[in-house]
Amino acid sequence: MQKNIIKQTESFVYEQLKSDASGHDWFHIDRVRKLALHIAREENKGNEFIIEMASLLHDIPDDKLNDHAELGWNKLDEWFRETGLDLDTIQDIKQIVSTISYSSGEKSLPSIEAEIVQDADRLDAIGAIGIARTFAYGGKKGQPMYDPALKVREDMTKQEYRMGKSSSIHHFYEKLLRLQELLNTDTAKKIASERHEYMVRFLEEFYKEWDVRL
Repeated sequence: MQKNIIKQTESFVYEQLKSDASGHDWFHIDRVRKLALHIAREENKGNEFIIEMASLLHDIPDDKLNDHAELGWNKLDEWFRETGLDLDTIQDIKQIVSTISYSSGEKSLPSIEAEIVQDADRLDAIGAIGIARTFAYGGKKGQPMYDPALKVREDMTKQEYRMGKSSSIHHFYEKLLRLQELLNTDTAKKIASERHEYMVRFLEEFYKEWDVRL
């Protein structure tokens, strides 16, 4: 039964996100799912079905991808009614989805499954893929690639984080370069080390090319 639910969920999520151009498309979901399962197996922790379902569904109610958050949660609840999953399992998955995002500001997570899915999602936000996703999302929002006149924002509310004036390069300092220190599992930390260093090298090269002095 679980395999059938996973297959149905894959099809549902693919249809919802296949046309996304902000870096939150089906391929992002699939990478997060694979990373999360890899972490779970390396750590030998967590319920793999819960982890896989939460990974697949984690962006469905995201307010970045819906007109408003309530609409996204209604969409997710409608899907759960179709799956026939028991209420405890649904609650476990929804709790993960509601707490793992960076913008949620949650400091402590409810379960090892939540920690693993959060790590996988954050790993996909850094490194070469993270760089590409950052510029895709910035372009989608109409943000500049870089504006030296802007300051890096430090303490922000969720609203300020979402709507304030920033640039794709500033996003590295406001979020991406912080993620390595916020990971939960040893497996994720090992993967993050190389990806973090790649972003640092990218920024060094970016500034060198930005300030052209031939």
